[in-house]
Amino acid sequence: MEFEHKSVLLDETINGLNIKPDGIYVDGTLGGGGHAYEVCTRLGTKGSIIGIDQDAAAIEAADARLNDFGEKVTIVRSNYCDMKSRLHELGIDKVDGIILDLGVSSYQLDTAERGFSYREDAPLDMRMDTRQKMTARDIVNDYSEMDLYRVIRDYGEDKFAKNIAKHIVAQRGKGPIETTGQLTEIIRGAIPMKYQKKSGHPAKRTFQAIRIELNRELEVLRDTLDDMIELLNPGGRLCIITFHSLEDRIVKSAFKKNENPCTCPPDFPVCVCGNVSKGSIVTRKPILPSKYEMEANSRSKSAKLRIFERR
Repeated sequence: MEFEHKSVLLDETINGLNIKPDGIYVDGTLGGGGHAYEVCTRLGTKGSIIGIDQDAAAIEAADARLNDFGEKVTIVRSNYCDMKSRLHELGIDKVDGIILDLGVSSYQLDTAERGFSYREDAPLDMRMDTRQKMTARDIVNDYSEMDLYRVIRDYGEDKFAKNIAKHIVAQRGKGPIETTGQLTEIIRGAIPMKYQKKSGHPAKRTFQAIRIELNRELEVLRDTLDDMIELLNPGGRLCIITFHSLEDRIVKSAFKKNENPCTCPPDFPVCVCGNVSKGSIVTRKPILPSKYEMEANSRSKSAKLRIFERR
C-alpha cells in the first residue's frame, strides 16, 4: 500500500515556524514528508531540514518525496525522543525550528496488517517501530486486569475501563486474543448498547489507550519537550500538533512552565529562585483546523496546534 497521509494544519504550521531561508529545521515525526516538503520549498541554498521517524514505511515514502531537494534533507530512522543525540551526531547543536505532528498516521490506520484499526480484522500489532519486539497482543494477553484497567482508564479515558478489562481477562482465559476483530467484539460486549448507539465506535478509546501504552507516546512527549526547547536558537520555534486532550495537556503545561518557570510564592516582591524564562507562548489558544479542512479530512477534527518561541 502506498504511504498516504494528509498533513493536518499544514499552512498554519509552516507559517508558525517563521522559516529563515538559511535556517536548520527538524521534523521529529516525518511521516510521508508533507510538512518537511513545504519547509524545503522555503529554504535557501544554505538551509536544511532533518527528518526523524521510527516507521520504515514513512522513511521510504519521505525519502522519495523529498529526493529532489538533495543535500538540504537528512533523514534519520529514530524516535524523536533521541533528537538531541541524533543532531549532535550530525554536528548540530542548535536549530531554528522543530515540528511534531503527533499520533498515528493515516497510512498506519489504513494499513490493516499494522493492527491499529478497530475497523479491520488483523493481528494485534500497533507498533510504530516494527523493530520493537513487544506488540499490542502482549499487552492484551499478558497485562494484569488492574494494569489493563489503568491503561484504558488513563490513556483511553473510557468510563467503562474496569468492565472492558474484566471482559478481556475473562475471554483470554478461554484462549489468547490474537486479532483486532476479537478485541473489538470483546469491547462491544463490555459496553451497554444504549451507550454505543450515541457515543461513536465502542473500541476507539481502548485501541487508543493500548497504542499509547505500547509506543510510550505520552512518556516520550513529556520527557522530550524541555530538550527540544533547549535545542532552539533565539527566535526559533517549536510547533506541535496534538490529536487528543492527553497530549495537548502535556504540551500546554510544558510551554507554560518554560515561559514562566519561577517557583517563588506569589507574594514575594521579587524572584529569588533564579529560574529564567526560556521564551514565550505564541499561541495563547491553540490553532484549530478550518471548517474546510475538517470537511475535507475528518481526521483533522480533533487537531490542535500550539507554538512556542525561544528567547
